[in-house]
Amino acid sequence: MTMTPTSPACASTPRSAPAQTTPARPPQPTAGLLRGLRGLVSTPVNALLTVLALAIAWFLLRPAIEFLFINAVWSGHDRAACLAGEASGETGACWPFITRRIGYFVYGQYPEAQRWRPNLAMALCALNIAAALWPRAPYRGAALFAFVVPFPIISWILLYGPGFSGLVTVPTNLWGGVLVTLVISIVGIVASLPLGVLLALGRRSRMPFVRAASIVFIEVMRGVPLLAVLFMANRMLPLFLPPGVLPDPLVRVMVGVSLFAAAGMAEVIRGGLQALPKGQYEAAAALGLGYWQMMFTVILPQALTLVIPGIVNTFISLFKDTTLVTIVGIFDLLTTIDVSSRDPAWATPVTVSTGYAFAAMFYFICCYAMSRYSAAMERRLAAAGSRS
Repeated sequence: MTMTPTSPACASTPRSAPAQTTPARPPQPTAGLLRGLRGLVSTPVNALLTVLALAIAWFLLRPAIEFLFINAVWSGHDRAACLAGEASGETGACWPFITRRIGYFVYGQYPEAQRWRPNLAMALCALNIAAALWPRAPYRGAALFAFVVPFPIISWILLYGPGFSGLVTVPTNLWGGVLVTLVISIVGIVASLPLGVLLALGRRSRMPFVRAASIVFIEVMRGVPLLAVLFMANRMLPLFLPPGVLPDPLVRVMVGVSLFAAAGMAEVIRGGLQALPKGQYEAAAALGLGYWQMMFTVILPQALTLVIPGIVNTFISLFKDTTLVTIVGIFDLLTTIDVSSRDPAWATPVTVSTGYAFAAMFYFICCYAMSRYSAAMERRLAAAGSRS
């Protein structure tokens, strides 16, 4: 049998290896500011809306800028300096009113010789908050515990000066201004979070009495305005107490504010608990964890992370709602401004407006700082979740 040679054209040639291709890189996002500016004029409609928004902003902000900065009076000792611009028709803010009365705005009638005590308490508060909120701070847990447990006791001893402390007693009716605003808001924030957690867990409890009591408390507190709670704490509570037993007015207000905020906090946390999938509970139970161990090691950390915006929003609302305490005779920042504006030495048409502008700046800075920290925490937790 003769073998026919295979022609070179029909001979099989080795198949070449596929060419190595470099994977395409994903498109890099444009810088945030540049992307935002391009979006403002990306279409004719967007450009028109941008021009309209700028015109409205200029119409609204220009008078405020002129009043607060351009036509403002920056130096003086009494109302005469603030009235100097009125003759020329350029009426602006009277900032000497703020600088001369700043001590009263911050401390109220707290004795000047004893003001080192609230200064020390505020410094300790700032250090505790910085240590507890800074992600890279060592011993963050210890700082958070110190802020919740020993710090309130130390601050009360410093500010009030009970007899055993050796300090001069300063009754709370002399406290006022920023000091009272910070005391009420910090106590409300510190107390409302753990109380809100307990109430949220109680509302989801399988024990009928605990669940019913939690539901009644939450719904009653959320169904009445804070003003009614303050009146109840400051006016009606003494009617239910034995003769001679009457807590300090400021303490009563702090308790009322804390309980009111805890009810709202409970609903926020309950939303986080309901958002968790059932598998998280089943996985924790499969590991043999008890109820409280499961809640504090598995469930609550995830639930609180989900509702960080709601928690911070509750804190901000509580901070702003402290202005209502003036209705029950507590001298907060707005009350000190209102009282100071009636001083004949500073009575001018712009005094009240200047004081309220100062208060608005104070509240804006505090609330904006809380919201920015909340946003930073969300981004950090999202990045940590994407890496895990």
